[in-house]
Amino acid sequence: MKSLFIFGGRVVDPASGFDGRADVLIRNGIVEAIGSNLEAPGVPRFDATGTIVAPGFIDMHVHLREPGIEHAETIETGARAAAAGGFTTICCMPNTIPVNDNATVTSYIVQRARQVTKVNVLPIGAITKGSLGEELAAIGSMHEAGIVAISDDGRPVMNSRVMRRAMELALAFDIPVIDHCEDLNLSAGGDMHEGAQSVRLGLRGIPAASEDVMVARDLLLAELTGARFHVAHLSTQRSVAMVAFAKSKGLKVTCEVTPHHFAITDEELGTYDSNFRMKPPLRRDRDVEAMIEGIVSGVIDAIATDHAPHAGSEKMQEFERCPFGITGLETAIGLSLSELVHTGRIGVVRLVELFTTGPAGVLKLKQGTLKPGGQGDVTIFDLDHEWTYDAQQSCSKSKNSPFDGRRFLGGPVATIVAGETIWQRGS
Repeated sequence: MKSLFIFGGRVVDPASGFDGRADVLIRNGIVEAIGSNLEAPGVPRFDATGTIVAPGFIDMHVHLREPGIEHAETIETGARAAAAGGFTTICCMPNTIPVNDNATVTSYIVQRARQVTKVNVLPIGAITKGSLGEELAAIGSMHEAGIVAISDDGRPVMNSRVMRRAMELALAFDIPVIDHCEDLNLSAGGDMHEGAQSVRLGLRGIPAASEDVMVARDLLLAELTGARFHVAHLSTQRSVAMVAFAKSKGLKVTCEVTPHHFAITDEELGTYDSNFRMKPPLRRDRDVEAMIEGIVSGVIDAIATDHAPHAGSEKMQEFERCPFGITGLETAIGLSLSELVHTGRIGVVRLVELFTTGPAGVLKLKQGTLKPGGQGDVTIFDLDHEWTYDAQQSCSKSKNSPFDGRRFLGGPVATIVAGETIWQRGS
């Protein structure tokens, strides 16, 4: 637990409504005070002049691959990439080998994270055993071991009865059910979004309806059970509209969007670059605009990366054969600033909300605020630094990013966990 005096920056803390130039004093890992003319003799100082000082950013959708797939990523390397991207807290999905469907695997992830990183690593447990969609996992014991939500993520629960029971059990433990909404029968064999571009490229299509029908089903089940339901990585215009309607009716529904789904469209696939192959697939212009409008209106609660590392030997195959997924931890802030803030669609306060109070509210986390008495997790970023992303220099073990070589305006400056600077630009 460290002490740090951050001075000269614009402090933005949506949880407390604070927005203004101020100092932040962290003592023994805990936020002690925010204000002007603070005194902290003997405490190490951090000059934040010209930057935004925000609560530590939270990524609620990350794949760390450990245990079992360490050739693509480990808890240590994934957390290192998170710190380089400005994230102090990350939530890891359960699709490991073995699947995180019991307290033993959950405990391993929690303990391993404590050994290898300062970043807060919070596991998400599986809904069903082996994520096979047939029998509920040991949700109660996983909850005791430290999970913050349940999800089968890339292998969505197709059986509606099983999903209903999962929601009922999750309600009893007051944790959200997170679903990767995809009808696997409708999307089977697909490579990219079904539309004019897929026909032009001769690739098999994944219809928007494959997402929409599952969002509709899960919203109905959420209404039936009263459970907290969270839609992972929204990508279609109709899905955003359905979530908005559900919220207007008072359902306990939340949702997230990834930077790539509000930054690029299926037009990018013309080169057959496997780094653009992901699920949900890149959609049309109108879907991208719907994601941005959902962010502006407040329908979308969080930005999450869906960081999905794959080893080069696996990802760099023919487009139709390579696995779905891209890395995203180190480009999320840059993309969000470039596509949302610098275009005038949202302000800095809303951006910070999407990375702090939004995900913290979904998962009921203590993180996401700079209120005195809380853990001293801080993300410092700027709006004007020009930089180019080089995937080969990534802290992640895998390099499968469609944003390699892209220039950004603005990005993370420093990542601070419990008063300790664990990453700083240029160091």
